[in-house]
Amino acid sequence: MLVLKVISVTLGLAFALFGYFIYFKKKYNLINGFESDLKAGRKKEDYAKRVGLIELLIGITLLIVGIVLIIFV
Repeated sequence: MLVLKVISVTLGLAFALFGYFIYFKKKYNLINGFESDLKAGRKKEDYAKRVGLIELLIGITLLIVGIVLIIFV
């Protein structure tokens, strides 16, 4: 169970940080191949914001799950 707690918190922190950097700080180079796709017109900035928001929400969810596991189990 300890391994599950550590993995959950670590993944949550990683996803939340990547999502924060992509969504709020506009570091689109964290998305593989996005800058070249943006220049070629295949993808728009809305795509990157959506990816960042999804990663941020997944990260927050995993962090909450990890903290709940630490507290109650």
